[in-house]
Amino acid sequence: MNRRTEFTLYQPKSILNKSKRADHWFWTRYSAYPYIGCQHGCHFCYCREEKYAPYDDPLEFAHHIKVKQNAPALLRRALNRTPVDVVFTGDYQPLERIHQLSRKMLEVCLELGFPVFILERSPLVLRDLNLLQEIQQKSNLVVAFSIISAPGSPGYEHVNEMENLAPPSVKRFDAMEKLAAAGITTGTCMMPILPGLCDSDENLSNVIRQTAGHGGQFVIASGLTLADKQRTYFFDILQSRFHDLMNLYERLYPIGSYAAREDQWSRLGKRVRELCDQNGIRDRVPRPIIPGDKRAFNKRLVEEMADRSYSLELSGAPAGRVWDWRKAAWAVEDLEQDIRLVHSAMGRKGILSMDGVSENTVDEIVQMITSRSAT
Repeated sequence: MNRRTEFTLYQPKSILNKSKRADHWFWTRYSAYPYIGCQHGCHFCYCREEKYAPYDDPLEFAHHIKVKQNAPALLRRALNRTPVDVVFTGDYQPLERIHQLSRKMLEVCLELGFPVFILERSPLVLRDLNLLQEIQQKSNLVVAFSIISAPGSPGYEHVNEMENLAPPSVKRFDAMEKLAAAGITTGTCMMPILPGLCDSDENLSNVIRQTAGHGGQFVIASGLTLADKQRTYFFDILQSRFHDLMNLYERLYPIGSYAAREDQWSRLGKRVRELCDQNGIRDRVPRPIIPGDKRAFNKRLVEEMADRSYSLELSGAPAGRVWDWRKAAWAVEDLEQDIRLVHSAMGRKGILSMDGVSENTVDEIVQMITSRSAT
């Protein structure tokens, strides 16, 4: 018997999560969400993990939704005393039609000039197209759609079952096309790629080709993560509905592991990059830059450095080499002045003096600065 969804209205004391600096996946520094739990109830969702979901029973995640009534007011109060940077927000599950909290929070971001990143599974985001366009023009915006399988791919119907009540991917692709036609940067988050269900080359090709064909500018991808009660829940789903995959997942995700082996992900990541190159799109999210940002040069340089780190990771480079670039990118991110001023005043020595920049990266960083300054 289908269980009815329950809704709890409440007023939390805070809503904005802050990081020291922008992450290198979505370029978001802040996050704020209007709801806890999700009516879509995708069976693989990491948000069932204990650190994200305040439920003892993982089944509650899809059947007991907590509504933060005062979310817009809390967001306004928090952003009023926060340096401007990208906010990860928006949640267009079905109850958004009634409460419209995602829209109201986006209105706050527009009013205060904060750029926004939205990750969505629902075409309901199109309801706020005019608002999204205003944010794009004033401060910048990226809307990504979570799509892990495309029609015609092996296992497509099984993936639909794993996505539970989420709208079908064909509707997400249609919404992507409308956003792209409206001038909004959009693309696909192929997260998570599920072993044995949507990791075939045919599916990877279909998702990336359809993203490009619907105006998407990027496809970023990552593997499945499983922890604590979410791992138990997911393995129960496999046992009852996809028993033939149990041996595969038990081998890839032994007890105590959080993600599959790095060599498996490296293979998939490199293939996603190849297919994106073939279709004229990127395998990384373009960094939103606020018009007139005085540190725009630094941020574009950080974007290039983060891409370098990711490329090294895909190539199987030593972890120390990967971390050299991550730490150097953080050093540039934290720099208060334009890095070109440091370079022009002190040259290579000035760049090397920055905390986090090493002999392993300094010459390439100088080359990046020189190359970007000449364009």
